[in-house]
Amino acid sequence: MPAHHSRAEDRLPDTFYIDLEVLLEHHPDGISEYALLKELKARGYFTFLSDRPAPPEALFKAHFLLFHALYHLQKSCYSEKKAFLDIGPLNICLRDYQAGEAALATPDNLATYYLDLANLDNTSTEDIEALLATFWREYTRFDNRAAALAELGLADPVDETAIKQAYRRLAMLHHPDRGGEARRLQTINAAYETLCKSRF
Repeated sequence: MPAHHSRAEDRLPDTFYIDLEVLLEHHPDGISEYALLKELKARGYFTFLSDRPAPPEALFKAHFLLFHALYHLQKSCYSEKKAFLDIGPLNICLRDYQAGEAALATPDNLATYYLDLANLDNTSTEDIEALLATFWREYTRFDNRAAALAELGLADPVDETAIKQAYRRLAMLHHPDRGGEARRLQTINAAYETLCKSRF
């Protein structure tokens, strides 16, 4: 698929970045990607997402453009020393700026990927379907709490704090930016998502 030589400003107006930052400020404990997309859509963005289940191509486009904007915002907030945007797999949180916080960071492969709009233009329908298939294959492995706990090295009885600690430790250990494998991190994320849904 040929590139369209897109520019960020062709797809995301300045108002988008302003609204995005305001929304993040209104969620000091963080917000999920799904909730953030929903709030942005209510403000008139991502009009290509239908109210009914959107096709994979539209979902991928919305996801990519959101993360493109998030990584731009992360760079600008940190360079201006006003905040640090923590972009996690389950939670996106704008935190207080602390000097030196990003100084020890290795080159961020995810940021590099999302900041290049050519990666959106050059992702085919087949690529998107393969990405979704991999995600759901890993996600549906954890259809019960015990299996998800075992993936995190835990077993009941265990409290929410211990689950979060185990998840964070494993997510940091296996993050691709720290030499881990993306597939392993997806598995850890899926286990944690299962446990979040099985709390009640």
